[in-house]
Amino acid sequence: MKIYVTLKSLAKRKAFIEMVELQLTKQPVTIVELISELVSMNVRAFNERQENIPLTQFLTKEEITLSGAVGKVGFAASYNEQKANEEEAIKTALQAFEDGLFKVFINDVEQGVASPTIQLNDGDQLVLIKLTMLAGRMW
Repeated sequence: MKIYVTLKSLAKRKAFIEMVELQLTKQPVTIVELISELVSMNVRAFNERQENIPLTQFLTKEEITLSGAVGKVGFAASYNEQKANEEEAIKTALQAFEDGLFKVFINDVEQGVASPTIQLNDGDQLVLIKLTMLAGRMW
């Protein structure tokens, strides 16, 4: 099943929003299955990146320009050699969804904790919006 995912973060100053095509292994029926599948895919990709770190790294001129526009130029090195635990990551993501730390929209329709089933078809657009807490003090 092919879906298109748009990730948005309210904390980013510059909106580099990109629609990414994802291939799901099965069609999720509930929001829990959808979040679990997305987290599993990301954990597997993270663990594979940890294993395939090149010995020497370099940045192209385009990567330096793009990173400079964002405000940080670096190699995106990860100094933590520990692999991610898929079960813990799924548990944490589901808890964050229940707590309202991010919202899920399928074709511009918000999917909530109360809705037990979802209707996800091939080619649908999925939007994840991470909500950030504002820090400050009250007078």
